[in-house]
Amino acid sequence: MTQKKYVYLFSEGNKEWRNLLGGKGANLAEMTNIGLPVPAGFTITTEACNEFYAHDWQVPAQVWDEVNVALEQVEKQSEKRFGEAANPLLVSVRSGAKFSMPGMMDTVLNLGLNDETAAGLTKLTDNERFVFDAYRRFIMMFSDIVLSGDVPALSRHKFERIFDAIKQDKHVQRDTDLDAKALHEVVDRYKAHFKEATGYDFPADPKEQLKMAVEAVFRSWMNDRAILYRQKYNIPSEWGTAVNVQAMVFGNMGSDSGTGVAFTRNPATGDPHIDGEYLVNAQGEDVVAGVRTPLPVSTLETEQPAIYQQFSTIARRLENHYRDMQDIEFTVERGKLYILQCRSGKRTGAAAVKIAVDMVGEGLISKAEAVNRVSPEQLEQLLHPRLVNTEKLPAIASGLNAAPGGAVGHIALDAETAIKMKEEGKAVILVRKETNPDDLGGMLAAAGVLTQLGGRTSHAALVARQYGIPTVCGCGALRIDMHSRLVNVDDHTLEEGDVISIDGTEGKVYHGSLHTEPARVTGNFGTFMEWVDEVRKMRVRANCDTPEQAREAVELGAEGIGLCRTEHMFLGDRVRLVQTMILAETEEARESALNKLKPLQQEDFVGIFREMGERPVTIRLIDPPLHEFLPSLEELLVETTELRVREQFGPAYDEKMRMLSKVRDLHEHNPMLGLRGVRLSIYFPGIVKMQTAAIIAAACQVKKEGLDVHPEIMIPLVGIDTELREVKKDLEAVAQKSMKEEGIEVDYMFGTMIEIPRATLTADEIAKDAEFFSFGTNDLTQLTYGMSRDDAIKFLPLYIEQKLMPADPTETIDRKGVGRLMRMCIEDAQKVKPNMKLGICGEHGGDPDSVHFCHELGLDYVSCSPRRIPVARLAAAQAASQGGAERDR
Repeated sequence: MTQKKYVYLFSEGNKEWRNLLGGKGANLAEMTNIGLPVPAGFTITTEACNEFYAHDWQVPAQVWDEVNVALEQVEKQSEKRFGEAANPLLVSVRSGAKFSMPGMMDTVLNLGLNDETAAGLTKLTDNERFVFDAYRRFIMMFSDIVLSGDVPALSRHKFERIFDAIKQDKHVQRDTDLDAKALHEVVDRYKAHFKEATGYDFPADPKEQLKMAVEAVFRSWMNDRAILYRQKYNIPSEWGTAVNVQAMVFGNMGSDSGTGVAFTRNPATGDPHIDGEYLVNAQGEDVVAGVRTPLPVSTLETEQPAIYQQFSTIARRLENHYRDMQDIEFTVERGKLYILQCRSGKRTGAAAVKIAVDMVGEGLISKAEAVNRVSPEQLEQLLHPRLVNTEKLPAIASGLNAAPGGAVGHIALDAETAIKMKEEGKAVILVRKETNPDDLGGMLAAAGVLTQLGGRTSHAALVARQYGIPTVCGCGALRIDMHSRLVNVDDHTLEEGDVISIDGTEGKVYHGSLHTEPARVTGNFGTFMEWVDEVRKMRVRANCDTPEQAREAVELGAEGIGLCRTEHMFLGDRVRLVQTMILAETEEARESALNKLKPLQQEDFVGIFREMGERPVTIRLIDPPLHEFLPSLEELLVETTELRVREQFGPAYDEKMRMLSKVRDLHEHNPMLGLRGVRLSIYFPGIVKMQTAAIIAAACQVKKEGLDVHPEIMIPLVGIDTELREVKKDLEAVAQKSMKEEGIEVDYMFGTMIEIPRATLTADEIAKDAEFFSFGTNDLTQLTYGMSRDDAIKFLPLYIEQKLMPADPTETIDRKGVGRLMRMCIEDAQKVKPNMKLGICGEHGGDPDSVHFCHELGLDYVSCSPRRIPVARLAAAQAASQGGAERDR
């Protein structure tokens, strides 16, 4: 039996081995094999990571044996020796999961340095400054990544304080202004701090350094920010991360050296030109961490034209090879170019659509592939609001337009404050000197992000683009005082909590609150969505309650309304009429109130029908309990008690007491399971008769105007076939009477919302009296689980964290439970009516994973909020083209 292999040289793999080598390792192998200048190295597989966790967080001995063999091969290829003073090999140790998770896990550079190898490297390069710059970086990174979890005093920030203090003592501003002697002092101070914090000397054995670093990278798979990222993108923890060990090349060897990150197309706009950033005399961490504001990569074209030309050729070659926009990390060491990494570049929604459309035009990909190149989350970004500066306010600062969109919110100076403000219901702008992976929670809580340092490839920019958070980076005018909790911008002093507006598209910052407007989606978006609609099979409707919402839904591609909630039409000024109807003592008084409500409801439906044209409109009859239209029991008790105490008796008091008596009569211990839906239709039939008459009269009125409308009247909360039969019989009579009075007929139908588990189990009986089923998965999920969505927030996050549930069932359909009920319901209903119209109108109708499931079930349509319609259209298309490329998470 062949022994499993855990370590592969770059020359042994290829791009198809993502599951085993991780995305980074597979791409390094691919680039090596097509002849690009990639430093030698090897990959420790994702299976080794799983073995690490299976063996109580210990790397099996076999892995170390294979690492030693691979290391010998790297020594031969690089003509250097690991740990040898005369000609030392230094390596980087980097994580690399199957899907790119930028900034979520850990990296150690310059590993292999100690006093002996530093001395040897100095003699070899005749560049002491370079060597000790690398040495101080290594001590800081190794201490922070490998040990700070157990020893907080070894965090990066502690070392940065030492470094900043030495810069201040030497009266210099930039890191590059420190000479070799000063950097030697930095290394000595770092080692002294390390010993003070731990009680032992900094590890000097390169083999021990490597072992500790590999284990640290494996551990980082389970750090908080990596877990949060995986939860956000549904990445299974079982996949693990690979570890890439690669010979170091150095961008900090002088003015003819540098490091950069570039995209083969603009990741914010999708424009087809190389876009990125470059730092002279620096290492890669400086660009990604945003600790220095870099130069555009185009500056290489004038400063090192041969290097730029070589890089441009490689960039085009990689894009054509992978047939996708690439994110490339590179280093120039003494005038020689090295490619350290390539991957499919993270991009904004606007860029994703433009790149997909352009690549079809260039013949690189097909339309079907283009549809699968844009994720539903990216498409949703296009619908973010934009700033509208009607007040002509001047910008108080400018920076780099790192992630598009406009955002308005209160300043929060750290992640913890941002999260707290969000919980208080405030919109937040996270303002930081630079962000790091630990800020992820704060960034997700923020409406926008503003940083003093960093460029378009910094951590803040990468994460913001991925999550669709409007962001301005590299805003050099900012001066953040964390002690006083102030932000100074030239002549402006802002306090934490003040409101600012940022424009991530233009890179502008404004003091105060600007207006926002929805994005307009045209051009490439329209072309892309035409391709989407060519592929998908399910229709997409909207959940709309007003003509304005219906108009927006049509603009975004809605093919009908899947849920119009009529109870929302009873709010506002109409509440008094509804209360009069509820409080009526006689049928005559109740009928009078209903007669006053009917023309108002009819007017509402006329507006909606006109906006929807000849598209079908599903209207749900009143569903919530009547007490929701009355003041709360507690409120009335307080008011009546106060009136009695003040002896203010009279008509107002009598009215309050009458209302209190009615509220007590209608009061329920569990209203969700009480007098609502079809039960209310049977108990108070006058309400739904009035609504049906209003619907049909409105449809007749609009048909007379020349539109062939198609109302679908939905009776909610049916659990027994006799309920539906009884109510439908009465309402059919109302519909026929209304059409006779109007002198015209319309195409209408009656159906029901499937939201009670019993309805799914008796679908064959209920289907006899229904012309359509629409799954109300909000209540179906609650009733299947026996939980309230509003209260489940207290425990669902814990359930997901502890893997008791794979996902929140109130957001994504639970296929095994709720999904099985839906499948049984469909199968039984179609036995009775093979052509039964089937849809879904719960919040799940806009969730991409749930849309995929609805496609599998064979539903005719999904229905969601208007702003999610493009997302649902795309998800439906991707579900229909399962043979398409697996989309990048």
